[in-house]
Amino acid sequence: KEQKEEEEPGTGTTGTESAATIQLLNPRDYRVVYNPSAYAKGGAATGQSGTGSSTRARGGSVTSGATSPLALPPVWNAAKARPRAVPQSCPPSPMVLSREEKPGAETHDSKEDPRVFQKGRPEYRALSYDHSEPVETLSWEEGEWILGGESTQSLAALTGGFLKLSCLPGEHRAALGGDPRFAALCGALTEGIGSLGTQELVELLKASIRLALPPSHPLLDACEGEFCRRAWDMELEQLLLVADCWRCLERQVPSYLSILFSYANVHWHHLTLPQFVQLVYVIGEGRRSPADLRQKVESMILKHLDSFTLEEVGAVCLGLFKSLSGISEHVMRRIADRVSLQMGAMSTYALVNVLKILRHARMDHLPLLKQLGKVIPARIPTVNIQGIMHITLTCSSLHYFDQGILAAVATSLPPKVSYCRSKDAAKFLWSFGCLAYEPPNQEEFYSSLIEQMRRKLHEFRKFPEHLLTGLLGLAFVKRYPEELIDYALTDDFIQKTRGSKYELKKDLFTLGKSVEIECPGYRGNLLPPQLCQEITQMVLSFAEQEIYVRPEIVEASTLLESMLGGPQFLRNHMILPHMRSSDLEVHLAPDGRPIPFNFKEAAGEKKLKDIEVSLTDDLMSQLIRGSFANPPALEVDHKATIPGQQRGEEHGATLPSGALLPKPRLHVEPKPILATPTSPPFSSRPRVVKLALQVSNRNHYCYCSKRLLGLHALKRRQLRQLGYVVLEIPFWEWFPLLKRPRLEKLSYLHYKVFDPALLSRAG
Repeated sequence: KEQKEEEEPGTGTTGTESAATIQLLNPRDYRVVYNPSAYAKGGAATGQSGTGSSTRARGGSVTSGATSPLALPPVWNAAKARPRAVPQSCPPSPMVLSREEKPGAETHDSKEDPRVFQKGRPEYRALSYDHSEPVETLSWEEGEWILGGESTQSLAALTGGFLKLSCLPGEHRAALGGDPRFAALCGALTEGIGSLGTQELVELLKASIRLALPPSHPLLDACEGEFCRRAWDMELEQLLLVADCWRCLERQVPSYLSILFSYANVHWHHLTLPQFVQLVYVIGEGRRSPADLRQKVESMILKHLDSFTLEEVGAVCLGLFKSLSGISEHVMRRIADRVSLQMGAMSTYALVNVLKILRHARMDHLPLLKQLGKVIPARIPTVNIQGIMHITLTCSSLHYFDQGILAAVATSLPPKVSYCRSKDAAKFLWSFGCLAYEPPNQEEFYSSLIEQMRRKLHEFRKFPEHLLTGLLGLAFVKRYPEELIDYALTDDFIQKTRGSKYELKKDLFTLGKSVEIECPGYRGNLLPPQLCQEITQMVLSFAEQEIYVRPEIVEASTLLESMLGGPQFLRNHMILPHMRSSDLEVHLAPDGRPIPFNFKEAAGEKKLKDIEVSLTDDLMSQLIRGSFANPPALEVDHKATIPGQQRGEEHGATLPSGALLPKPRLHVEPKPILATPTSPPFSSRPRVVKLALQVSNRNHYCYCSKRLLGLHALKRRQLRQLGYVVLEIPFWEWFPLLKRPRLEKLSYLHYKVFDPALLSRAG
């Protein structure tokens, strides 16, 4: 259902709505610019002066205090949903015609476009229902004569009458649904349907499309049963045609599709190119991916790739995406190679379908992405809202930043924002926040989307994941709409997230803790402490297994510990558990001396693998007795000690900062852990400089760039707000060093941690 929603046309807002106020919290050092024009343009796309918020009078200031969304006028009473679109092959109802005739309404129909590829070859006429197939119009008088016929008519006469009634003008066909005579005719056909020939059954199904029978009609039940019974005696062309008819009728037929896929599997080598494309289309529309066909589908794609039209390429990609079919990197790369060379000649709809499967495969293809930046910005104003959303979401999912694409989206979106579903608005906010991009018209852009989120609040009750997606995207760029946050942190909404098919606890945790840190003036709902503790434990457990053990982090942690003088000078942990990434924490005095602070973990690090201890007879006897009245001298093999601590000793290599590394082996007397001769008592110590070292990787940045992603920019911003000095060990410097000698790595880390400029800035 979630995937189907992705392809359905959005709903617009028509009629008059009550005025709604969105309050933005004011985090520290952040000011929201009041811009009434951002709201006035929000409903421009409808072309009606009273639509949405286009003519709403705005107050002179934003009200203070948290307002519960449940206390405001219910938006679902004012927002009228647009009717469902009708397939291209079905005659549009008067209701749909009236919508399409409205000035400014979007003309894109997501039910129509998937079938454009069928116009490229005449062979598709035998494989799909042709809406342009001419039919002889029947007069209403003739229709009345057919309906008034005696019930004792033969089955052939009943069938002929049903076919003729499907040729009535549109308004008369619509009236048949409530006519008891038509119901009686359908009932008689249902009883005798087993006596009809297969071709007669196909024609009956086509007539049902023209008559717009509801998917659950008893006559269609009988037709499905008959087609399932006869499938193995039919030709593949007939089977595909019938499957296409079921699609036009919007009827789910999983049993029939299973038989079709089994039939295709047996006759795979006989499939023609059009039959294959039509089959993949049917697979996508049925949202099912037969496991035994996946490898054959890929081999067929490679076989015909150069012969496909560009629309067929888009249709195949859409079928794979809708059915959640896996695709190998090799096949995906071949498809992307062809599209990147011919993108200018490709329709936007077909191109968006390619982007969907590229995003699903999570595969980067730089030539295609670069070409996208050249082709798509000029098309954005003519693309429907869902197409724009998929283009934007592809960029953010692949972490690809293209300012031309994002600026074009930001410019085109506010006038069309009333067409955004809750999902669309959330994905736009997430994408821009993920890429940390605030467009030139940022106040208009964000204000219009926040307002649309407010209007779609009733949809978030059904799809809570979308609200969290949008709010996190806003948090990335330091925007916090108080009303929506207050609702997202209510007990009722938290309970709704538990029923989602997605794991939303971590997103709730990130949002809730971000509000606490960045919005000191917020007075709305907060996450319950018990839930925070539960999620923290879950996150820390994951980190111990998956994050702390990453080679680049382990290497940096081990070397820093050795360089600083022991585990008490360093802690590898999550300073902000709600950010779900690790930090290497180090404390320095203003003069640059490391300060021990991690005594708990240091006590647990007494392992022989970390230090080499000479087990003398004296030491063994004391260990056995369990006392250390006079601790013996321990021979410790440290690769490095605290810089500047052993000025009187012999020295080894010189570091870039000018400090010297001591010789690897030395004898030190154990000192009491809470005091050293060179450290003043805690009460008299000057302010501690707390470093948060970030061992970054490629996933922290936009693709092929040094632009930090929104989540990691948010984390660093919050660390600074909590008093930490954020210090990065960037992957483009650290990863090449991992293969270098140990002394080079120590030299690099020493230069990073004891940079005089860093200490002066911290002071």
